Amino acid sequence: MSDLDKLDLKILSQLQKNGRVSITELAEHIGLSASACAERVRRLERDKVITGYHARVSPTAVGKTLLVFVEIKLTTKSEEIFERVKQELLLVPEVMECHLVSGEFDYLVKFRLRGMEEYRQLLGTILKRLPVPAQSHSYVVMEEIKDDLSLQLG
Repeated sequence: MSDLDKLDLKILSQLQKNGRVSITELAEHIGLSASACAERVRRLERDKVITGYHARVSPTAVGKTLLVFVEIKLTTKSEEIFERVKQELLLVPEVMECHLVSGEFDYLVKFRLRGMEEYRQLLGTILKRLPVPAQSHSYVVMEEIKDDLSLQLG
């Protein structure tokens, strides 16, 4: 972060709001020439500060109306087991996010699915694939209050 100056942060803020903005429009908003702005964007991409661009898809539009967070607590823990669990969870396409966390449980996993039946089957499948027995606690989201992927910068 120390290598990023105010102009870089402005560029990043604008790209988080609209990743499809043209370089010309971005440059005007930032107060740079188009070539200088384009070079900064290329550097931010090359340095892996910008890790990609994507389209946000409405979950409702594609029938993924169930949002569930699951806590998974393993009965046995070791570096080898954590690695095996990681590899198993990476294979599950329905997993949107997965975090190894500290505290009362080991993993926090986020799913978006078509409904409760799909979730029940998926959870059973995942728990069977884990290398050690595990407990799970599920949290079905009733209402999404805020869902923002932008990082606060500066």
